[in-house]
Amino acid sequence: QLEFVESGGGLVQPGGSLRLSCAASAGYTFDYSYIGWFRQAPGKEREGVSCITWNGGNANYADSVKGRFTVSRDNAKDTVYLQMNKVNPEDTAVYYCAECFITTLQARRADAWGQGTQVTVSS
Repeated sequence: QLEFVESGGGLVQPGGSLRLSCAASAGYTFDYSYIGWFRQAPGKEREGVSCITWNGGNANYADSVKGRFTVSRDNAKDTVYLQMNKVNPEDTAVYYCAECFITTLQARRADAWGQGTQVTVSS
């Protein structure tokens, strides 16, 4: 099954920007998969943040990030990105990528999570 490696997290000040990357693990390609970003804050359930179609032609976002986050992909590099702008403390979470359903922002599989990358928004 397709596996993912997330990177790019870190500490960022409120109002700042960060770009996350999601790569396919060795031996896997994204091919025609819809890939999404998810996040889990301490004490909260994991939630869908965004989802992008296989060719990058369409994307969907959670209301909480709409207008601030942008998802994109480079299929030649088997990598999906999440550009995070105007971050706020409520964006603090571990961010994961996985195959997704674009209409519901839910993950296709419940057992295909990588280690994620920590994003902390704090001054």
